Amino acid sequence: MPCPHNHISNNYTIMRKFFSFFAMAAVVLSMASCGDGGNTPEQPKPVGAIKGKFSVAPGKQVYFSKGNLQATTSDRGYGSWTWSFATNQWDFIGNQVANNAIKGRSAVSDNGSVDLFIWSNSDLCYGIHVLEDHFDPLVDWGNNPISNGGNEPNLWRTLTQDEWVYLLQTREDAANKYGFAKVNDIPGGVFLPDEWIWPSGLEFTPGKTGTSTKDGDWSEVAATNIYDINQWHAMEENGAVFLPAAGDRNRTDVFADGYVGFYWSATLVPDGTKACYFTFYNSSRIYPSLAFDRNEYGLSVRLVQDVK
Repeated sequence: MPCPHNHISNNYTIMRKFFSFFAMAAVVLSMASCGDGGNTPEQPKPVGAIKGKFSVAPGKQVYFSKGNLQATTSDRGYGSWTWSFATNQWDFIGNQVANNAIKGRSAVSDNGSVDLFIWSNSDLCYGIHVLEDHFDPLVDWGNNPISNGGNEPNLWRTLTQDEWVYLLQTREDAANKYGFAKVNDIPGGVFLPDEWIWPSGLEFTPGKTGTSTKDGDWSEVAATNIYDINQWHAMEENGAVFLPAAGDRNRTDVFADGYVGFYWSATLVPDGTKACYFTFYNSSRIYPSLAFDRNEYGLSVRLVQDVK
């Protein structure tokens, strides 16, 4: 007759091995989820962001938003504005309402969307205005909740002048990671992320891509830098950023849309002139750090979010 004690002992041994196995499995799963050996899981790209990571300072990277910033009103700006990113990277409003209908201090004469903003503080409704009244430190456009960018305040921000310079001139292999292109027949500038994998069958010529010496003449952009919608989607899927040549605005007059690009930085020139820095490009050159004291001009805004 089997000994009851031995039977209990054997069952105990089996149960101990059973629970030990699952305890070890739980530890392995926990290490995998938290990052074994100090490796943490990669942060998913933020809502409304292009997935490419771009260095803007030593040890500092950002994601670019999926499109230029827009503000839209349905009550001529007397109520509230809704902030969003353009649906596509090549989208811009140009000489359309409400860019050409701004009356002042967030009021417009016709409903629509604005994507050319003066450099100003929140008293001027984040640049939905026609005249410069005074200069305070910029209240960043990213303070607003972006409806298709997480819809929470303070998720996004504007690049500083130093960050634009680092992105275009200082980061590793910087000269080979920007150029000029046409996307869906819209002229603009292309920036490639720090780690770039070429989509099959596509090419990119960095730097100046045409032979024309006339600023804003996009007729000679290299054929390798002309992308249809499907080709650009392949570039975008690998992290490429496109800034359309959306022009600029003086009061209600929009100029050079489709020819040149002006993009604000968050930096005021520290010399007392009340000028602000911006990045400018045309079909043949790019200037990451220009400044002028006509800050009542409306320029494009492309927001970023820090990689954490």
